[in-house]
Amino acid sequence: MRAAPIFNAPVVALTTSPRWGRFLGRTFAMVTYTGRKSGRVISLPVGYRRTGDDVVIIVSMPDAKTWWRNFLGEGAPLTITLDGHDRTGHAVARRDDTGRVTVNVRLDQP
Repeated sequence: MRAAPIFNAPVVALTTSPRWGRFLGRTFAMVTYTGRKSGRVISLPVGYRRTGDDVVIIVSMPDAKTWWRNFLGEGAPLTITLDGHDRTGHAVARRDDTGRVTVNVRLDQP
């Protein structure tokens, strides 16, 4: 996890840049949430797929990451930046029998 800031910083910069943001924004989004245990507000880039008001985030290498655990069980609210606009929603994380983790986000109505 020490490498995460090294990877995340350039991705965030490119995703929010006027030149590259429109291209990377189709596959990367910024997720902001409040940690269950720490109470800290955390923002990080994630890869996603969107269909209407449903967003699916597939967590690669989930055992090496902890952020998605904030959304286990009943889930929790979050804010996701899509196409340069912040959208609120409710996220629920699930791990399947093969160990794959997905975070399903249902966006609130604007």
